Order: sequence, then C-alpha cells, then structure tokens
Amino acid sequence: MILARIDNVSVRFGDKVVLQNLSLDIEEGAITCLIGLSGAGKSTILRLLNGLRKPDSGHVYVKGTDICCMRERDLIDFRSKIGFAFQFAALFDSMTVADNVALPLREHTRMRPEQIDAVVMRTLEMVGMETAREKYPAELSGGMLKRAGFARAIVTNPDLVLYDEPTTGLDPIITHVLTDTIVRLRRQLSGTAVVISHDLDSIYVMADYVAMLFEGAIIAYGKVEDVRRSGNPIVQQFLQGSEIGPIPI
Repeated sequence: MILARIDNVSVRFGDKVVLQNLSLDIEEGAITCLIGLSGAGKSTILRLLNGLRKPDSGHVYVKGTDICCMRERDLIDFRSKIGFAFQFAALFDSMTVADNVALPLREHTRMRPEQIDAVVMRTLEMVGMETAREKYPAELSGGMLKRAGFARAIVTNPDLVLYDEPTTGLDPIITHVLTDTIVRLRRQLSGTAVVISHDLDSIYVMADYVAMLFEGAIIAYGKVEDVRRSGNPIVQQFLQGSEIGPIPI
C-alpha cells in the first residue's frame, strides 16, 4: 500500500534543474532510503513530502491528499502527522531536551501539561534519552542531539517520519545506535520512514526499499538486494565508491 506518492514532479532553483519529471512511491510501513551524490535532490524530496517546498510542476500526495493544493493553514495542521528529523537536530539552545520535544504538542494539540509531560517522557524513553530530559543541547554529544531530534520528530506519533542524513559525521558505534533506533521506532510506531543517508552499511541494515537519484531522476529503485545487483554502471560506481565509471569526478 502506498502512503505517499511524488508524481511527475519537477523542481528548479533559478536556472538549475534539481528534479526533472520525477516519480516515487513511498510504501506504507516500510523504510525507504534515498541515496545519490551530494546535490542530487534528496533533501528536496523530503521537503516536498512535508510541504516545505512546492514543485514547479507535478503533484505530491500523502495519504491520498494532494498537499500541493493545500492552504498553508491546513498544511501546518497536516504536518503534525509528518515528523522531520533534521540533519543537525535543529534544537532550540535555550530550551531543555524535554521542552524541545514537547514543543510540537504544545503548538498543535490541546493536551494538558501533565499529559504532555507523560508523552514526552515516554517518547524520550523510546530513544534512550529519558535521563537527559533536563539537559540543554549544548550539554549533549552528537549522538544524543540526534536522538533528541528523533524524539521531537516522533512525539506526535506521525504516520511518516523523514530523516535527513541522521548518521552524518558520527563514529561507527553511534551510527549503529542511530540505525538501530530508526528501525526500532518504525516498528514501535507501526509507521513509515524515509531516510537520506550516505552510509551504505547503515542503509543495507535499515532499508526495505532504496531509491537512487542521479541528475534529477531516480535511476534505480527496489529492495536492497535488487539495487545492489543493478546492472546500471552509475549505480555500481556509486555503491562501490569507485573513481572509475560514468560518474564524472
């Protein structure tokens, strides 16, 4: 079953074509990983899926709703069911971890303070951050920042969670912890996730489906083993990290 669909979408930034007539289905209940060269348009796809960016042409459907046609006020409410874990966590420095995680509930629900506290604590426990609830972002390690960002992304129990390069710049141990956390959260939430990552080992562990972008188009899509066996020389050069191949270095 399809939870979200990007349908024949094109996006331009000035004269630069980022996405060209691109279509992609996001399977419900699965983790879909987006791979490709830097600047290929992966982050743009995440922003299309939660309405932060509108396409120049084409449509974006989430749970059957064309979000390109939604009024901004309605889109803000709709985003409460789409969690976004930013690349650098994007926590507010002046707020504790608990207050950062509570923010979506305070802004988008009518829950009482004691209810919010209970949900925040339960969510922090899900990412192993319950003992850090009163800490400030400056007191956290890189991995803890990421997990606090995960907690804020899932606190509203969203149908879809978007992760923008969750393991970038982290050591292998923390990368493993975060990869395991993403897989576990998808299972606990019975939800759907889209993950951008350059860490192929992490992708091979977490992904149900992989989509590779190149020059504004998806050139490979399928289950992990299908993409790894792709006969496309561009895909193989990327996966092997080789200097030799059709991708210009």
